[in-house]
Amino acid sequence: MDKGNKGWWEFPRWSDVYEQGTDEYIEKAFATRSQGNQISCPCCTCHHRYWYDRNDVRDHIICNGFVPRNDESFHLRRMSPEREAEDLQHDEPSNVNDGIEELLYNALREGPNEEAKKFLNLIEEGQQELYSGCKKMSRLAFTIRLYIYKCDYKLPDVAIAGLLEFFKEVLPDDAMLPTSMHEAKKVLKLLGLDYKKIDACPNDCMLYWAEHANATSCHVCGTSRWKSKESDQNDNSNEKPRRIPSKVLRYFPIKKRLQRLYMCAETASYMTWHKYGRENDGLLRHPADGQAWINFDKKYPSFSNEPRNVRLALATDGFNPFQTMSIVHSTWPVILVNYNLPPWLATKSEFLMLSLLIPGPFVSRK
Repeated sequence: MDKGNKGWWEFPRWSDVYEQGTDEYIEKAFATRSQGNQISCPCCTCHHRYWYDRNDVRDHIICNGFVPRNDESFHLRRMSPEREAEDLQHDEPSNVNDGIEELLYNALREGPNEEAKKFLNLIEEGQQELYSGCKKMSRLAFTIRLYIYKCDYKLPDVAIAGLLEFFKEVLPDDAMLPTSMHEAKKVLKLLGLDYKKIDACPNDCMLYWAEHANATSCHVCGTSRWKSKESDQNDNSNEKPRRIPSKVLRYFPIKKRLQRLYMCAETASYMTWHKYGRENDGLLRHPADGQAWINFDKKYPSFSNEPRNVRLALATDGFNPFQTMSIVHSTWPVILVNYNLPPWLATKSEFLMLSLLIPGPFVSRK
């Protein structure tokens, strides 16, 4: 790595300059400081404590960032296990952003493809201080906390817009606040926290989805897709009547949420616990110990041979969201339980995934 490339790590991680600087650093490090076919990894997570081969070091630098060191402290020496344990014991978190940046730093170790670049943009945003000198909150953490506050207290978008205007008056002029709730929701969508609305038959016969997306009535019972209004028949109005669906299903995509489980090294290791972590002593402690799991593995060997494949259980029940028994209403959430995880994690709220929200007011029988 020559003097002209000394600042390559300051460029975005998906840029050609950063990639070229990474390759030049690895070539020089392996030519001068390697032991066998490994060097100590200089990424922001490893901090020269762990040794990896060429490909792993490159992936770490691309995904986690690079920590430059001066010549005096740059000697790549192999630490003893006792020294490594001591360093790990005294390590402290680099910030207090609710683990958001730690999750993003461990993301997408396969390299910066098109989908990865969106997350890398979030990483760069997560590193930005909310305003100059702010050490407690990044811009990304503020946006997520603001949305949680909105949901917990059921605040409309207008109220959040008013709060943002108030924050702009109180905080320093260089505060990097979202301009609106719409901008904040764009960030949440990149994190996979959005949902889709799908019209449904009020009698739960069908969904207006895929080939039935443009249908106007149920092909099973013939019920109209829309709520009928006398005002819709007003011939004196030139405006197109607004049609309101009779029933709307909320679908929460699970793909990105499952991907996030493999973005963090700790949760990724738990995702293969059912294969490598549990004890095979004949006792029934986990669904993997049951006969149904064993029969499934025999029937689908190509699926079961890869322990990272995700196995989900489905659970649902109705509840009254209005907290009063005087109103007869039943809304049905559909919850997915991740059976890859160990028993002490699988049923914790942070690992349960809401996939569907079926509205009431009546109990769904189909």
